[in-house]
Amino acid sequence: MRIISGTLKGRHLISPQWSGLRPTSDRLRETLFNVLGDLVSGARVFDGFAGTGAIGIEALSRGAMHVTFVDRDRRSYELIAKNLQKCEVTEGYAIIPAEVGCDESLLSEGCGFDLIVLDPPYEFCALDEVLVKIARILDRNGILVLEHAKRHQVQAEIGVLQRTRVVVSGDSQLSFYVREE
Repeated sequence: MRIISGTLKGRHLISPQWSGLRPTSDRLRETLFNVLGDLVSGARVFDGFAGTGAIGIEALSRGAMHVTFVDRDRRSYELIAKNLQKCEVTEGYAIIPAEVGCDESLLSEGCGFDLIVLDPPYEFCALDEVLVKIARILDRNGILVLEHAKRHQVQAEIGVLQRTRVVVSGDSQLSFYVREE
């Protein structure tokens, strides 16, 4: 795994040393950030189910103002910290060990994120519930991106979220949502 573009371009990240974590491939990450384009620069980003931290670190490399990494697995929390240290990133982030969508302190409506990227395990079963809850912290003009298995179709409308775009890459799919009021 490496950072694709921006100020940290070419930096290699530490991969997980345990099974069960499926990092977003470099190719899919590149596709995601090519679609997002300039929206990342200056953005407040929420990297949910952060795993290795690759998506959030890529966002920082491309000019995000702040990234909040959230993952419930203590090993991921430590891996994200190591990857940030390896990339010499010392500010502009927070790492929170929590369950995405379950920790009410993360979901206060005033926090407002411009970009939320969720990459849950492909077999995660509470996806609709998490999306409804997490939509509360998406700014009105923000974008939520969900990475999921192509074989698992997700709804076009979930709560206040409306899907605007789908990008398929191999066995993975990126579903882009905006907040409709």
